[in-house]
Amino acid sequence: MPEQTTQLDDLRNMDAEAAARRLSVQPDDSIAALLHAMGPGRGLAILDRFGPERRGRIAFAAGQGTSEQWQSSRNWPEGSVGRLMEPAPEAFTPDVQVSSALESLRPVASRTLVTYVFVVDTKHSLIGVVTFRELVFARPDQRLEEIMVPHPFSLRPDTDVVDAMREVVRRHYPVYPVCDIDGRLIGVVRGSVIFEEQAFEISAQAGSMVGVEKEERLSTSWMRSLKFRHPWLQLNLVATFATAAVVGIFQDTINHIVLLAVFLPVLSDQCNNTGCQALAVTLRGMTFGELKPGQGWRLIGKESWLGMVNGSLTGLLGGTAMYLLASNQDNPDAWLLATITWMAMTASCGVAGLVGAGVPQILRKVGADPATASSIFLTKATDIVSLGMFLGLAAWLVVR
Repeated sequence: MPEQTTQLDDLRNMDAEAAARRLSVQPDDSIAALLHAMGPGRGLAILDRFGPERRGRIAFAAGQGTSEQWQSSRNWPEGSVGRLMEPAPEAFTPDVQVSSALESLRPVASRTLVTYVFVVDTKHSLIGVVTFRELVFARPDQRLEEIMVPHPFSLRPDTDVVDAMREVVRRHYPVYPVCDIDGRLIGVVRGSVIFEEQAFEISAQAGSMVGVEKEERLSTSWMRSLKFRHPWLQLNLVATFATAAVVGIFQDTINHIVLLAVFLPVLSDQCNNTGCQALAVTLRGMTFGELKPGQGWRLIGKESWLGMVNGSLTGLLGGTAMYLLASNQDNPDAWLLATITWMAMTASCGVAGLVGAGVPQILRKVGADPATASSIFLTKATDIVSLGMFLGLAAWLVVR
């Protein structure tokens, strides 16, 4: 048992591919036992990394009930409730007496934790639920329909885990029944499993923003980490070349007013930070379901205005610094340079707020994860806009 606990801890710290490689040398029955102990979501993710033949042997070694549940869960998309399902304990019709139900549940309770007893009709549609405690203290001759809670809350197997988390966050039930579109009971999912999965999604969000795959862990091999990260770094490099091209267009302006080069990183950093603030708030609202349909433009408007106000206030300090440095260099256009700095920072921070709130919404509309490399898209867009605006205004000063 201590050895299995150690193995489980090691496997949980690995990505699914690495865990499958580690397990591949073990017998099928040992792999099946470990995957079962890891829970439905994580265990199924690792099982998917085996080839079809080995996967079939592992499922067979797991036993009929577990094997059938694994096969059923694999039919649902990753990130859905269906992937987290476990077999439902024995269900009963409403006319079954308490004594009969308890007798049937004795062997079930010896191998799994029974929290609720589910009541179904002849079509196996869920019509009620009885807590196990209520069942134990009821009279033996009572029928389940007398003590059940009718029309219980249930989840759909195709529901996204994030959406399911929003539905259950105020209920705090230990177990939730899962029913198909026709209301038939097909499994259960534990509340702890839903929140564990959601906690992982939230923890992975920060990495996704900069192109780190959700699957990558500390123990992931450097080759797989390279495969995960490198394409996004190439994209970032291409976007950086676009930013450099904008600066290159105004090279003569920079040569004429060298002081501008000092303020390029200041402006870029300020706008990127403003955009990242808007991005973080937008992603948080999406994750917790606060961003309702039709509210996207309102959020973009708010973040744009907030960015402009923040940019205006910080631009006062930036413009003052520009004036002092330009005056120290006896530049006759010190006041105009200070005004350009303030204007560029105000407008650019407004655009940064717009992009920060808009990028994740666009990614979601095209079917992508809103967090996926959103920081890369954000920073490059704000760099191009802010530097182009600042140097464009300065170029007007040079040629006027």
